[in-house]
Amino acid sequence: MNILLLAGSPAIPSRSTRLLHHAGEALALLGHRSIKLHVRDLPANALLHADFSDASLQRALALVAEADALVIATPIYKAAYSGVLKAFLDLLPQNGLLHKPVLPIATGGGQSHLLALDYALGPVLAALSAGHILPGVFATDAQVNWSTERGLLLDDAVSRRLQQSVTQLAALLHARSTPAGTALRAQALEMPVSCSA
Repeated sequence: MNILLLAGSPAIPSRSTRLLHHAGEALALLGHRSIKLHVRDLPANALLHADFSDASLQRALALVAEADALVIATPIYKAAYSGVLKAFLDLLPQNGLLHKPVLPIATGGGQSHLLALDYALGPVLAALSAGHILPGVFATDAQVNWSTERGLLLDDAVSRRLQQSVTQLAALLHARSTPAGTALRAQALEMPVSCSA
């Protein structure tokens, strides 16, 4: 299974990106391969003007299309996820996350930003037809620290929540890789879409 680690922070280093990479390492220990994409590395002009002819943007969008699942990390600014992440998600097609499980991760100055995962990022992921949005992991700035000697230092509660979510994502992907899971996905792709007034 191919998991895309999507970093939505405009800054590097950042707490949210370090948390994202930690999730990637935890997934690797469970046998899953991941690829990193930092939205801030995309050409700003192409991103802001939706220049689909830009080769870097094409490659980034292809990574999303090819991913079996995504882990998306963002800082929370003024009760919403980052503008650079919003600009990138706006470029995805309406069903750009169809059948893909997504694990959202966010960091913010305080607990007052916690609901931004559910009320700001969650609806956008749902609008992009995410197959399953896992319970998000939120950490305050005080809960995510970096030491040059010891590396990433996480609050115990955050570490447990992140491990639980990563384990849940890995289990979901494992279930989808079984013959029964493959058959269910094929059926879902063949189902006609009906609309009711």
